[in-house]
Amino acid sequence: MRPRVIISGLKGGSGKTIVSVGLVAAWQKQGFAVAPFKKGPDFIDASWLAFAAGRPCYNLDPFLMNEDQIRASFFFGSDVSDLSVIEGNRGLYDGLDLNGSSSTAGLAKLLRAPVLVILDVTMATRTMAALVKGCQVFDPDVNIAGLVLNRVAGSRQERLVTAAIEKYCGLSVVGAIPKLRENLFPERHMGLVPLHERHEANEAVSWARKIVEEHLRLDQIRQLAYASGDFPHGRLGTARPSPEAAVIGSSVRIGFIRDRAFWFYYPENLEQLKALGAVMVEINAVSSPEFPKVDALYIGGGFPETQALALSENHRFRKGLKKEIEKGLPVYAECGGFMYLGERLLVDNQSYPMVGALPVEFILQKRPQGHGYTVLNVSGQNPYYEVGAEVRGHEFHYSRPVFTRKEDTQFAFTVSRGRGIDGLRDGVCWKNVLATYTHVHAAGNPRWAKSLFRAALLYKKSHNSQKREKVTAQYLGEAQ
Repeated sequence: MRPRVIISGLKGGSGKTIVSVGLVAAWQKQGFAVAPFKKGPDFIDASWLAFAAGRPCYNLDPFLMNEDQIRASFFFGSDVSDLSVIEGNRGLYDGLDLNGSSSTAGLAKLLRAPVLVILDVTMATRTMAALVKGCQVFDPDVNIAGLVLNRVAGSRQERLVTAAIEKYCGLSVVGAIPKLRENLFPERHMGLVPLHERHEANEAVSWARKIVEEHLRLDQIRQLAYASGDFPHGRLGTARPSPEAAVIGSSVRIGFIRDRAFWFYYPENLEQLKALGAVMVEINAVSSPEFPKVDALYIGGGFPETQALALSENHRFRKGLKKEIEKGLPVYAECGGFMYLGERLLVDNQSYPMVGALPVEFILQKRPQGHGYTVLNVSGQNPYYEVGAEVRGHEFHYSRPVFTRKEDTQFAFTVSRGRGIDGLRDGVCWKNVLATYTHVHAAGNPRWAKSLFRAALLYKKSHNSQKREKVTAQYLGEAQ
C-alpha cells in the first residue's frame, strides 16, 4: 500500500502549493510521516514541500522519465511513510499537446491516485459544478475524488457551490478557503519566492498549515488517500557502485555547490552519484574561503544574480576554482552554474566579476529568455555525452549570454526543443567543463551520473599519475 493523493487545479495559480504545503505540515504535526512529490520539473515548489516534510521532495516528470521510472521513483520515495502528497502543475488536463501528454491527469492515472481539485470560485456559484462535471466527463478514468473551494467570498457562496457540486457531480467538498487578506508565499519568477530567500520560512509554512487546519477536513482527505488501493511499482535502473572505482582502489570526491545562490538540484542527481561510490562534498561559493580539493564538480542552478555581490567578493574561491579548471578538473554546470563560470554578471547596470573560465558575459533581463522542456542533440565532443545522443531536460532562465571570444567557443548541443543559448545551440565546452542552460534529471537519464563519475575517476587517476611522475623526477634529480 502507498496511500497517496494528487493536489490539482483547473489552472495555474489556483492555490495548489499553499494547500499542498499546508497538508504536508498539518499531517506532520499530527504525527504522520508524509512523502512529498512535485509533478513536473519545478524546483521552487519542491523545496517548500521538502522543507515542510523534513525529507526530500522527488519530481515525477512524464516528459523526463518513462512510466517505469516514474512508478519506481514514487515507490522508493514514498517508502517509510504513512501517505504521500503529490502536487500537480498547471490545470488538471494541461499538457504538451492536444492529447495532454505529460499532464497531471496522466500522472494520476499512471499512479492510480485520487485527485483533490482546488477550485477557484471567484465570482461564480453554480457554474463551478458545470466545470467540475466537464472535468469528470472529459476523462472518466481520472479519479476526481474531492474538491476544495478557494477564494470563497462568504458563507452564501460556499453553500451554493457546495450544493451544486454535490447534486450534479456526486462529489464531496472537503474544504473551503476564504479570500485571504495576506499571503506569506509571495510570487516571483512565475512561481513562489524561493525558500532560500525567505528568512521567515518557518512562519510561512506554519501559516499554510493553519489555513489548512482551519478550513479543510483533514481526516476526510486522508481517507481519500488511503482509499487509493495497491500500487503497481515498476523497475528503476538505480545506480550501483561502479567497478571502475577499482582502477584506483578508492572512491572519488565530487563537489557540489549548495548555498544561497545555487540550490537547484534534483535529489536523484546527488543520490545516484553517491550510489556509484562518490563521496559528495558540499561547497559554499558565497562563504568558503577557498576552493577545496575534489575530483569533479557539479554546479546546479539557482539565482546567482541575487547573490552577485557576495559571489564576486569571494576572490580566493573564484580564483581557486578557475585554477583547477585550467588543470583539467571535470565540471558539469547547469543554468546558474553556467552563469557563475562566465566572466561577469550584469545586473541592474552593475557589473560583477565571476569565475572567468568561459568567454561569456550574462545580462539579466526582465522577461524569461528560456522556459520549459528542452530536447538537445549531442553534436560536439564533450566529456559527458556521446555524439549523436539525445538529452532531455528543462530550462528556466532570465539571463542573456554575450560571448566575448566567439572563436574560442565550442558547443556540445544543437537545440531541437527549447531556447538554449540562442535557439540553435547549448552546452559550452572548455577542457573538461560542460556548461548548459538545461537541467537534467538523473532518474530519467541515469547515464549522466555515470559519465560524471567516470570523468572524476579518470581525473583522479591522471592526477595521481602526474603526482607520482613529479615525485619520481624530483627523487631522480636529487639522486644525481
